[in-house]
Amino acid sequence: MTLLLNIDLGELPGEPEALYALAHLANLACGGHAGEAASLALALERCARHGTRVGAHPSYADRPGFGRTRLQVPPPRLAEQVAEQCALLAGLARERGLAVGHLKPHGALYHAADAEPALAEAVLQGGRAGLGGPFCAVGPEGGELQRAALRLGLAYAREGFADRGLGPGGHLLPRDRPGALLTDPAAAAAQALRLARTGAVETICVHGDTPGAPAIAAAVRAALEAR
Repeated sequence: MTLLLNIDLGELPGEPEALYALAHLANLACGGHAGEAASLALALERCARHGTRVGAHPSYADRPGFGRTRLQVPPPRLAEQVAEQCALLAGLARERGLAVGHLKPHGALYHAADAEPALAEAVLQGGRAGLGGPFCAVGPEGGELQRAALRLGLAYAREGFADRGLGPGGHLLPRDRPGALLTDPAAAAAQALRLARTGAVETICVHGDTPGAPAIAAAVRAALEAR
């Protein structure tokens, strides 16, 4: 089985279209940390053109900080924010005959929700409300997001990262640490293969805003398909 390559997209102006051709799954920023109707329309057109599966990439409502700072948002309000973001994407996707099949939280929300049951539940309940139906949640193995998905009867895809440095226990290195980003395509492909061999992931991520992302994504996809 080929592991699926997921790429965080719709976040930056001038994003290379090649990333959409390389991604199996596109995680589209839908208004929290980045993205709005115009950028989503372009991203959805590219997904349709390349047969890329559409997913939501909701965040804390934190455009100045690009969603990378944890905010103290009560779970009910967080669920509302996630629902609003997902509803924007879902409505635009429906207009184009596309389905939104998965959801992956962004940045600080990804880590906060995976550590706290109430936040994980809020993210997934908000996603279900905004998308209007079931979806596959994407996140780390064995944390609160996976447990919440099980409780809610949602599919779950365990994720690893090709372009991020890993510390003890396989945890991501903070972005301000040396080695936090892997920008060498060969090194990213090798890490993707190491993760694949563990059997602990169903999908591998490359961030669309990593320097050299198209070359990294091409190397990772080729390595996964060769495997």
